[in-house]
Amino acid sequence: MPEFESVWSDLQGVAFEQGYLDARGVRTRYLRAGDPGKPVLALLHGSGGHAEAYVRNLAAHAEHFWTWSVDMLGHGYTDKPGHPLEVGHYVAHLMDVLDAIGAQTASISGESLGGWVAARAAIDHPDRVHRLVLNTAGGSQADPEVMKRIITLSMAAVENPSWETVQARIKWLMADKTKDYDDIVASRQRIYRLPGFVDAMRDIMALQDPQIRARNLLGPAEYGRITAPTLVVWTSDDPTADVEEGKRIASMIPGARFELMPGCGHWPQYEDPETFNRLHLEFLLER
Repeated sequence: MPEFESVWSDLQGVAFEQGYLDARGVRTRYLRAGDPGKPVLALLHGSGGHAEAYVRNLAAHAEHFWTWSVDMLGHGYTDKPGHPLEVGHYVAHLMDVLDAIGAQTASISGESLGGWVAARAAIDHPDRVHRLVLNTAGGSQADPEVMKRIITLSMAAVENPSWETVQARIKWLMADKTKDYDDIVASRQRIYRLPGFVDAMRDIMALQDPQIRARNLLGPAEYGRITAPTLVVWTSDDPTADVEEGKRIASMIPGARFELMPGCGHWPQYEDPETFNRLHLEFLLER
């Protein structure tokens, strides 16, 4: 019988808190670990995701950082604004979160949509981003097939949040399709069954609309303005873009470092946390 993987067992023994903060009127859910006296690290999940994307990373990072994994605007248990969400909306919310916790600067690490938001934050608010990690980040291209796949899987999972539809959405993220990811599926299923989440997902899917996406995309001019030291993490089996796209992103950011994680899909921080935590911390703690 395959070993059962549990969000709770990932967090057992970790001194963490789950709670809510007021980010300029937006009730925002977070998982938090570490000492408030340490530098701030914000972890940003992907499209349609939630803070549990980082359950396997909180302990390692809490040794060195006041570590926050938040449900981004319109996601998880955070307030839903009721309008299509573009990158600027997420960046504004992130800045409001940093203000709410009293952090003038923070290191920002984002996966997928979270990476897109993190990059834009570093462009628009260079004084507030100490170090930047882009983990299988979105925002550099518009692939119609990938965009269609994200919409199809995501809307199916919220319109009929059965075990099968939600599991299909989760398995799409992962390189190893033999695992069932039961506890992550159950966590997400509960979120997708929240009242009003179908409308919330439509707002989240705005960035998969070609017109809306086009005005939010980042190119050489935008990436070239990033001044924070940057690590780009990519994987061998990312379903959204190949390794060359990850290298292209890194090439557009002055001085960026590129790291490839083999055997992972879109969630390397979850699929291979030991390697991810090592690479991540080596970069974040560099002097």
